[in-house]
Amino acid sequence: MPSNIQAGYPFAAPSRNPFNYVKAEQIDRDVVTPWLTLDEITNQINNWGDESQDDYLKGLELAVRGAVEDFLGLSIFPVTYRVWYGSESLITSPVALDLPEVSQNQYANQPGVTIETVGYYNTDFPAVPVFLASTDYQYDPSGNKVLVQNLPTDVNTSMTAPVFVEYTTAPNPLQTYPQIKQAGLLLFTHLYNNRSNTTEMNLKTIPFGFEALLRPYKPLVM
Repeated sequence: MPSNIQAGYPFAAPSRNPFNYVKAEQIDRDVVTPWLTLDEITNQINNWGDESQDDYLKGLELAVRGAVEDFLGLSIFPVTYRVWYGSESLITSPVALDLPEVSQNQYANQPGVTIETVGYYNTDFPAVPVFLASTDYQYDPSGNKVLVQNLPTDVNTSMTAPVFVEYTTAPNPLQTYPQIKQAGLLLFTHLYNNRSNTTEMNLKTIPFGFEALLRPYKPLVM
């Protein structure tokens, strides 16, 4: 997957580069709800009627889901991130805070993300986090960023990254496409049959395999 590496953290690159954040962290993800069902999985690997591996299959399904999300840069289920910004990001008006990972599903009536929190650390010692009212900022879906009209003057510019945003990506409708699920099942089969990162065999990529199925759905990367 084409990625933009910022502060050691890989993120899907939309159409803007470079980003203006200092670091980003994933703080919440649904690791319980299945995307590929056990019926779909057992049909794929010809493992009917054997429930002894169900826990293993569920764990492998989560790994496959993450790989598909990473390749396409979309959320199959909601994911929450916290992003930190340095003082150099505050010189524009309004302040524009880039979001490094967003859902592709962005429309005026159904934005690709939900902004949970926008805040900053003040000049107290020790610094205290201050949270902005939701009326003080807005999400710009055309640029994948948060716009803050008036940031208070007591931002602690002595800190490396005094401003932060927490947001949750929306599930993408591509997750239901048969081609996307088939790509997931192909990868699942590979991981199920190859349970080590080494092999004595000379493995070859199937010409119309995982990447070929997913590539038409990747966003344009500039």
